[in-house]
Amino acid sequence: MSTGLRFEISIMLPNRRLQELERFPGFSSGEQQLFRAWSESLQLLKIRGVAEHPFPAPCFLTPASGAEWWSGGSPNRVLLLIFFKHFASSHRLKVHIVYLGHNNGLTPSLTTQFHLQLLSRVFAEPEEARQAILYSYSYGFSGFSAVLNSTQATTLSETEEVISVFRSRMLQLHTTRSWDFMGLSLHSQMEQPSSQMHLKYGDDVIVGILDTGVWPESESFRDDPHLGPVPSSWRGTCVGGQQFDPATACNRKLIGARYYLAGFEAETGLLNTSGGAEYRSARDRVGHGTHTASTAVGAVSPNASYFGGLGRGAARGGAPRARLAVYKVCWFKDLTGRCNDADILAAFDDALHDGVHVISASLGSPPPLSPLFATSTEVGSFHAMQLGVSTVFSAGNDGPDAAMVQNVSPWGVTVAASTIDRRFPTVIALGNNASFVGEGFIVKDMKTPLVESTSVFADGTCSLDQLVNRTAASGKIVLCFSTMGMVSGEGAALAVYAGGGSGVIFADSSSRRSNQDNFLPTVHVNLRQGTHILNYIQSRSRQRPTVHVSASRTVVGSTPAPAIAYFSSRGPSSISPNILKPDVTAPGVNILAAWPPKSSPTMLPLDKRSTEWNFDTGTSMSCPHVTGIVAILRSVHPTWSPAAVKSALMTTAYVHDDTSDAMLAGGTQKAADAFDTGAGHVDPLPALDPGLVYDADARDHVRFLCGLGYTEAQVRQMVLPSPALDTSCAGGAIGDADLNYPAIVLPELRVVVTVKRTVTNVGLQRETVYHATVISPQGTHVEVWPPALAFSPRCARAEYYVTVTPAKLSRGRYDFGEIVWSDGYHRVRTPLVVRVTNLPDAGVGAQPTNQHRDTTEY
Repeated sequence: MSTGLRFEISIMLPNRRLQELERFPGFSSGEQQLFRAWSESLQLLKIRGVAEHPFPAPCFLTPASGAEWWSGGSPNRVLLLIFFKHFASSHRLKVHIVYLGHNNGLTPSLTTQFHLQLLSRVFAEPEEARQAILYSYSYGFSGFSAVLNSTQATTLSETEEVISVFRSRMLQLHTTRSWDFMGLSLHSQMEQPSSQMHLKYGDDVIVGILDTGVWPESESFRDDPHLGPVPSSWRGTCVGGQQFDPATACNRKLIGARYYLAGFEAETGLLNTSGGAEYRSARDRVGHGTHTASTAVGAVSPNASYFGGLGRGAARGGAPRARLAVYKVCWFKDLTGRCNDADILAAFDDALHDGVHVISASLGSPPPLSPLFATSTEVGSFHAMQLGVSTVFSAGNDGPDAAMVQNVSPWGVTVAASTIDRRFPTVIALGNNASFVGEGFIVKDMKTPLVESTSVFADGTCSLDQLVNRTAASGKIVLCFSTMGMVSGEGAALAVYAGGGSGVIFADSSSRRSNQDNFLPTVHVNLRQGTHILNYIQSRSRQRPTVHVSASRTVVGSTPAPAIAYFSSRGPSSISPNILKPDVTAPGVNILAAWPPKSSPTMLPLDKRSTEWNFDTGTSMSCPHVTGIVAILRSVHPTWSPAAVKSALMTTAYVHDDTSDAMLAGGTQKAADAFDTGAGHVDPLPALDPGLVYDADARDHVRFLCGLGYTEAQVRQMVLPSPALDTSCAGGAIGDADLNYPAIVLPELRVVVTVKRTVTNVGLQRETVYHATVISPQGTHVEVWPPALAFSPRCARAEYYVTVTPAKLSRGRYDFGEIVWSDGYHRVRTPLVVRVTNLPDAGVGAQPTNQHRDTTEY
C-alpha cells in the first residue's frame, strides 16, 4: 500500500518568497505588531517543534514554553504544548482514499451504504464510521475517502472488496493580448476557404475548472441571452454557500458550481472564514480560479485594464461562448493554496457525472512524483479520457532545472509557460539626465531620492534579515540586485517596505526577469543597467542622488516572442521519460484576466489595493489558454477523442519566435528544446485542421500502464471499470516509446531501435498523399518507412516505422530532431528526442543540445 507524501506550496508564491515572508516577524516591534494583526486576520496557529496535529483526533493542551498562538481580538501569547497521549505514530489519523473499482450497477445511495458497511469493519461503532467518511465516490467508480490511522488503512487494504488504499496528499496551485498574439482574434478565419470550418468559440461546450472557485459577479461570467439555454446534456447543479446564492451567482454562462473541503479540513482543521479569510462556498477568495476561468472561457469584456491603464483592451477567454462549471478544490491558508487529493478526486467524479466536456486543472505536486495510480489528478484524468473528456494541466513553476515537470500522464495535456509580445516599458531618469528603460507596473510618476542597497542592508542584499538602517531607505527608491537569484523582486519589495522605502529598482539577469506586480512600486532592469545606476549613485556620494520613474506604458509587437519563461518546469518526465513532457507551451507571463475585487493583486495582507482585472504569471495561466483552445476544438470536432485533440495541438505547434529564430529558454541562455517547449507553442487555427492525428484509446493506455510494470490491482485502480477493458495485462504490455504518441523519445539508445506510429487522416481531402522529411538528432541516423503515406476515403489510417541508429559513442546527451509529414498544405510535425548511451558510463552528465540540421527528404 502506498502511503504517499504531503505537498503544500503556495499559489504563485515560490519557496524562496515564503522563506522571506517567514523572516518578516523578526523586524522591529512595529512590524511584529503588523504581522500579528496579519496572523489574527488569518487565524494562524504557529507551533514550534510540535508534531503535526492529526485532525480530528482529540488533543490535550498544557502550558509550556516555546510556542505562540495568536487568537481573539488582540495578540495573546499563549504557551502551549500538545500531547497526543492516546495516539502513537502508528495511530496518527490521515486522509486515505479507498478504491473499490466497479460499483456493480448500484445507485449512489446504495453505493454509499455499502461504503459505510465496509468502513464499519475497522471501527467499533457504526457512528464512528459515519464520522470518519469524507466522500463516497459513486458515479464513475466505487470508492471513498476517510480519516483513518495506518492500522485501519492496512486492514481495509487486505479486505477482499478493496483494490487499494493510498494516502491523500496536498497539491499546489501552480486576456487582452494573448489570444490576438496566438492569431485567435474575434474575427479569425481559416486561411483555406474550402475548409468549411467556422470558429464556434466553444459554443455549448462545458468547461470544468478545478481551482479556488469563482467571483461570479465578474464581467467575464455575466449572463448573456445570446448564449441560449443551458445545454440539455448538463446534469450538474449550482451549490449555495457562504456569500454564494445560486439564484444570482449562476446563469447561462456560469452554469454550475460546487465546493469540496472535507479532505482539506481533515488534514488542516476547520476552515477559517472570519473576516473574509475564506468562503465556505464556491466563491473565490484567492483570485487564482477566477483568473484561470476568465482566461479559458471568459465573455468579451470591453475596456479591461490594470488599474485603469495598463493592458487596456477587450478581455476575453479563448472560448467565450463556452459554458463554465466551477469545482472549488483549493483553499487559501497561511498564504498558500492547498488542494487535497480526496477533494480533487471527488470533483473529478462529480464533473464527469455533470457532463463537462473539458477539465482544466492548474495544480499539481513537484517531484518526486507519486506513481500514476496513487495520484488523484492522474486517476481522475484517466477516467475523463475513458469518457471522451480532455484534461488540461499546468506543467509547474519549478524551472529551469531539468526533470521537474508535473502531471506527466500521456492522456493529459501538460502545458509549459511562455511570453507574449506585450511589454510594459518604464523610463528611469537619473539626476544626471541619464535614462534607462526597465519594465514594471507603475501607474503614476515617482520623483524621489535614490539609494543603493548597501546603505540599508548589512551585506547589500535586499533581504529582510539584513535590514539595519531604516532611516537610509525612508521615502526613497532603493536599488537592489538579485545576487545570483538569491533574492526575488517580491522579497526585495518586502524588505524595502520594511525599511520605509517608497519603491525598488530591481536588477536581475535578463534571462530570469519576470515582471511580476508588487504592492510596492518596482521597476525591473537588467544587470548592465543596474550597474550603470549603481555607478551614478556612488558618484554622487556628496550629493543626493535622485530618480524620476515614469508611469509604465503598454507596448505590443516587442520581439523576440514567444520565449519560454524561466520558471516553467522542464522535462524529461521522471515517471516515464519516453513520453515527451511538457506537451506544448502557451502564454503564461503577465496575463491580464478577471480578479475578485475583495482580493488584493498580490494576496499579501500588506497590499490594500483592489482591482477587477489583474496580471498573473505562471503555468497556471498557460494551462487555461490551452483549455480554451481545446473547447474550440471540441465545438468544431465533437467526436474527436482526447488523444486526437492533443495530437492536433502538438503536431501543429511551432518552435520559432516572431523573428524566425528558435525560441529562447529563459533562465538558461540557450535555444529552447523539446524539454522546454514540448512539441512547441500552440497555434489555434492550424490545430482546427491538423491533417493527420495520432489516436489512442483506453486500451492503448492500459497497455502503456502494464509496460510501466504496474500490477493488475494498480492498473484497476486507474481505470473506470468496463467489461470491454482488460486490466490483467494478459493482452500484452507495450513499451512507453511504442504508445501512439505525437512525439518519439528514446532516452537510452544503445542499439538500433524501431518504433511504430499510426496516423489517421482527418483532413477534408480524403484522397491525398503525405511525404516525410526528417531532421535526425545529432549522432543518429533516422529512417522512416514508408516515406510516403497514401490515404483514400476507404483507407483513412496508415502506419509508419521509424528506425533510429546510433552513429556516435556517447555518455548520454540529449539531441533533438523531427519528422514532418506534409501533403503540400498541412504540416504534421513530430518531435524526435534521442539520448545515445552506448559507453560503459552512459548517462553521466547528460545535457540537452540543439538538433543536427542535416535533413533527409523522402
